Amino acid sequence: MSSLILQGVSYHYNGTKVIENLDLTVGKDEIVCLLGASGCGKTTTLKAIAGLVEAKHGSVFIDGKLVSDESTFIAPEHRNIGMMFQDYALFPHLSVANNIAFGLGKMSQSEKQQRVDEMLQLVHLSGCADRFPHQLSGGQQQRVAIARALAYKPSLLLLDEPFSNIDTQVRFELIADIRRIIKAQQVSAVFVTHSKEEAFAFSDTLAIMDRGNIAQQGTPEQLFAAPRSKVVAEFLGQGIYLSAEALTATEYKTPFGTVESDIQTSRHPCSGELYVRPHQIELVQECQSDKLSKRATILSRRFIGSAYVYKVVIAEQTLEVEAQYGQSFEINEQVIIKIKPHTVNFFES
Repeated sequence: MSSLILQGVSYHYNGTKVIENLDLTVGKDEIVCLLGASGCGKTTTLKAIAGLVEAKHGSVFIDGKLVSDESTFIAPEHRNIGMMFQDYALFPHLSVANNIAFGLGKMSQSEKQQRVDEMLQLVHLSGCADRFPHQLSGGQQQRVAIARALAYKPSLLLLDEPFSNIDTQVRFELIADIRRIIKAQQVSAVFVTHSKEEAFAFSDTLAIMDRGNIAQQGTPEQLFAAPRSKVVAEFLGQGIYLSAEALTATEYKTPFGTVESDIQTSRHPCSGELYVRPHQIELVQECQSDKLSKRATILSRRFIGSAYVYKVVIAEQTLEVEAQYGQSFEINEQVIIKIKPHTVNFFES
């Protein structure tokens, strides 16, 4: 059974469509990330799941129980969900232990103490029970927040931009640790972010949102390799479009030569565009025999230690391409563009 099902959920604010006919399924013990640009509807979707806004159309099921439709609305406190917020939302006047125990009202004192001790051990804060939030680092406060959210064993955990206030140097260590904690507790989760790096590191499945709906859902690897739309391709990584013609199941003719795909498709013959990412491009020094080859112009370069990053103009589009240390080009130099064989992202005209 799925932990969460949204069927045709819509929410309008002041006559503006925020989410529209949205479907989403979250499996047992699955972490799903709602990923998209600001204003795409991801936070409103999270609020509709939580019951913080009331969807006007559609149905929401949590652990098989209907919590919202046109005639039913279960209040947030009765949906058995845990929530983590961007600002942690800890009570400053309560100790760490009392923050974690806050939602355990129906337990006896001994049961509360046992559960708090379990959670402190889980989040590696056993020695911090008597401290107050202002005495903790940002990462430690976030661990308290996850411990509090999980303490009463919710059916579903909702996380709204939980890592945006964490220092970059420790962010991905914390992401890995909180993912471990959620998996250890066998809780399903829906996570909202605008950062694809956080999404790749934290989630099992991505749901890319665009204009109030889900453009595509799948694993990070699936979506990066095979986006179904330009919106998904562009959001998951920088690239350029090249006009192309599908010649065979694996060959595409472009202004920069024939590009080979390492998977076969049935899209031939037809015209369209390839979306090519920086790591699929090789910059090559121009030589006499390459005079008729299509070239790119070096606009700038940046040394990053093990390599140079060059900003180049390709087909009137700019892109940053990394070249290995020792392969040096000058600003304004003309270079040959070679596109490596890869899993081609081709969009028909």
